[in-house]
Amino acid sequence: MDLVFYIFAGAAVGLAVGLTGVGGGSLMTPLLILWGIPEKIAIGTDLLYAAATKTGAMHAHQKQGTVRWKLVFTLAAGSIPASLLTTVALRFAIPKDLDYAPLLTHTLGFMLILTSLVVFFKKQIQKGFASKNAEQGWFYRNATAVTFSAGIVLGVFVTLSSVGAGAFCAALLLLLYPRLPALQVVGTDISHAVPLTLIAGLGHLWNNNVDFQLLFGLLLGSLPAVHLGAKLAVRVPNSILQPILACILMMIGIKFAFLAPAH
Repeated sequence: MDLVFYIFAGAAVGLAVGLTGVGGGSLMTPLLILWGIPEKIAIGTDLLYAAATKTGAMHAHQKQGTVRWKLVFTLAAGSIPASLLTTVALRFAIPKDLDYAPLLTHTLGFMLILTSLVVFFKKQIQKGFASKNAEQGWFYRNATAVTFSAGIVLGVFVTLSSVGAGAFCAALLLLLYPRLPALQVVGTDISHAVPLTLIAGLGHLWNNNVDFQLLFGLLLGSLPAVHLGAKLAVRVPNSILQPILACILMMIGIKFAFLAPAH
């Protein structure tokens, strides 16, 4: 029965990703936790799931020339070391008898709320920062340093929650590089997410937080569903789907961030 649920969960999330371009860890990890899977296992397994599912998309964007590799390397220079240090801290800095699951739950909730806000206000972000005036601001003048620093923050929070490597990182790129074409934002975001989620996922594997049966079921369900969702997306307006998805993420985020009981 568990494997059947994993396959259906993978299919449901894959369909959402194909339809809206948003989902992945934002939906998968909360869904698994609500099903009763321990936070550590849900987050660790979802990270490897994300790395596997986004690798194909990264290759596609690379072939199309829609990846800004300099930005990928700048983000990764901050995020990869931060992820490794977070993994080491979870392994050695936290006492073995201390349950850090509440930390993961509240971090997940916080990242879900941020992601929902990004989805809600994506168009306003694009319009507000695509103006010429935006390119005269402090963020624009210090874009490389801010990108590196943002990578550090992403490395920590993605490792702790499995959320943030997608929509949150894409919004960051829109803010810092308002003239970057939308397709390059997506390609750069995905190409950074692959190594980050892989390193973070392997870190959780090192901490015994990965369930391979769960990983197999999720992949089995999601890979065909993503393609189906992409085909259906042309028939269903995104202006309807994305606000609904954002509302769901906001509600789940509030539940995990503020209403989750301490263990």
